[in-house]
Amino acid sequence: MPRKLNCWEYMKCGRELNGKKVKELGVCPVATHPYADGINEGINGGRICWAIVGSYSLYNLKGPCSGPSHFCFECDFHKKVLEEEGIIRKRELSAPANYHKKRR
Repeated sequence: MPRKLNCWEYMKCGRELNGKKVKELGVCPVATHPYADGINEGINGGRICWAIVGSYSLYNLKGPCSGPSHFCFECDFHKKVLEEEGIIRKRELSAPANYHKKRR
């Protein structure tokens, strides 16, 4: 079985320790979060990034997991981890068509 990817490997953000974009954007808190090490077989918070404070920022745009267009629970990496860990089956990963529409 192939090794499971951490978020920075999947997203190719360059914000992991010694990453290509660390000088420009800083190290992502996910890559250095020791309390999450080993969860879902990840390094530090690499496979539970959606639960790490500071990994997502609406206003401080630093990488693919920032800004108003990113929603962790719709992220392909988040879905991949849930599927790989057997938490959810692939066919259950899509929200119903009207899930995001405001209710009247």
